[in-house]
Amino acid sequence: MLKFFNANKKNSLKKLEVILNSRKLSQQNKSSIVKKIISTVKKNGDKAVIKYEKKFSKIKSKKANIIFTKKEINQISKKVDMRLKKSIDTAFKRIKEFHSKQKFSAFKYKDKLKNELEYRYLPIERVGVYVPGGVASYPSTVLMNCVPALVAGVKEIYLTTPALGKLVNPAIIYAAKKCGVKEIYKTGGAHSIAALTYGTKTFKKVNKIVGPGNSYVASAKKEVFGDVGIDMIAGPSEVSIIADKHSNAKWIAADLIAQAEHDIFAQSILISNNRNFIKSVNSYLKVQLKELPKKKIALKSIKNYGLAIYANNQSKIIEIVNLIAPEHLEINLKNYKSMIRKIKNAGSIFIGKFSPEAIGDYMAGPNHVLPTSGSAKFSSGLSVNDFLKRYSLIKISKTGIERLGPLVINLAMHENLEGHANSVKIRLKKEI
Repeated sequence: MLKFFNANKKNSLKKLEVILNSRKLSQQNKSSIVKKIISTVKKNGDKAVIKYEKKFSKIKSKKANIIFTKKEINQISKKVDMRLKKSIDTAFKRIKEFHSKQKFSAFKYKDKLKNELEYRYLPIERVGVYVPGGVASYPSTVLMNCVPALVAGVKEIYLTTPALGKLVNPAIIYAAKKCGVKEIYKTGGAHSIAALTYGTKTFKKVNKIVGPGNSYVASAKKEVFGDVGIDMIAGPSEVSIIADKHSNAKWIAADLIAQAEHDIFAQSILISNNRNFIKSVNSYLKVQLKELPKKKIALKSIKNYGLAIYANNQSKIIEIVNLIAPEHLEINLKNYKSMIRKIKNAGSIFIGKFSPEAIGDYMAGPNHVLPTSGSAKFSSGLSVNDFLKRYSLIKISKTGIERLGPLVINLAMHENLEGHANSVKIRLKKEI
């Protein structure tokens, strides 16, 4: 089951880093293919989008309507059963409540020289949300990407999900309607990222694109960044779980499987100070995997990337966690407070035996769009702030230019920027 790794040996952290990096390298670079797709969509618009959608989704239908009508949205939304609607409605409410507390306050002040300085926030005007289809067709993706945009005050949210010539998950359409999405498109892949970036006859051109996707989508987001804003370059999902002999091995095995069933490239890591506990978890993994509908995906993920890291003291465990910088971190220990203070790198932390990562995916409230592949060392999960632009207002007084101007001139001359210096000098000369 989980590959055993002894972190107590010499140079173990360097060896662990090599193992972690090997997973990153396994993600094939699709940039050359993606560049061609983007170029073709820029040139041929909807025609190219339809061509690529039919090619990659293997659609034989002649249908070319790539936008859901209001009638279709209403009809499809009605297909969602009441229990699922209740779950989506509750998740929407909880996610909105949490994100509503993130709103940032503008500020304004006047300094001693009577200069007026201000900082303001404005919502991004148009946002595109990518929602995968097929294996990873999740209404939770809609909620986690649309709700913070909604809270930020984004007026126009556009969503795209693969649905041309095939059935769409009704829960995705219901969740999008719940979030007030303006238009829903029926395509996926790199071509949809290009269409949202540059616009077509059907697709509205947006200012920022958010949402997960396969390696083609991730590569496309990377290519168009600069022409449009993006949330992050997300890799396959991952979890690290810290547990000891007092933890419930059966529960921990279930949490590791929950992550592994996402994707064959997903990574599930157990970190423990007890060898017998690791053996017990492995035993439960074998039993629980037998009953899993997505057994093949989970097995491949665990076989290729699953790890059981044995570390005999807390300081070593903290070092390991900060090196991994996991997307999700579960701390399944009684005494966790001293450990949390020392953990610097993690996307989201789940504390205690009743806090499985799965509840964070749907219902807790914080966002599940989180940094992966070690990027929690320098980035954070999706938030309201990702949908806000920040800008400053500067009004310098006469006293301000007189007192600060000479200092600006000194710096500008030092940097050989005489034009800069002169634009201040000219204001300090007394008018004749």
